Amino acid sequence: MKESLIEKAYIGVGSNLGDKVGNCHMAVDKVDALPGCSVQARSGLYRTEPVGVEDQDWYVNGAICVDTELSPRDLLVHLMAIEASMGRVRKEKWEARIIDLDILLYGSHRINEEGLIIPHPLMHSRRFVLVPLNQLDPQLVHPGFGRTISALLEICAEKDQKILPMKIGA
Repeated sequence: MKESLIEKAYIGVGSNLGDKVGNCHMAVDKVDALPGCSVQARSGLYRTEPVGVEDQDWYVNGAICVDTELSPRDLLVHLMAIEASMGRVRKEKWEARIIDLDILLYGSHRINEEGLIIPHPLMHSRRFVLVPLNQLDPQLVHPGFGRTISALLEICAEKDQKILPMKIGA
């Protein structure tokens, strides 16, 4: 009998349509309910300025840490199914979305396959990813850069990347 290995994965959570806070909480609960997944930690939620697009409402973003027995590809498939179950329809890159679930890190693995790149290729330049990750584990090391999340956050440009902590219960 093959023994399952548990990996620690970090997932970005975001929404800028509808009940953004509720959408994020619902998505995290759905991730926690996946067979072979257990949410171990949740960052706070942040109001964040859209990056790379104009004329969109601000996002609510956060991050979670999960222990998972799922492979990276299976985890991605399940996250996309959660997005679809919540009403996300993918039409254009960086469009407004009811929910967005991105695998940011999967252990110390580096993966570059069709439709699956880990670590997330833009996470080091996005404050809306680094701030919640830093809250979860500032000493977490990015396997591609060999630098901690806190070090990456220190050098990440703040221009056009406003991020505001949300009050508890907001």
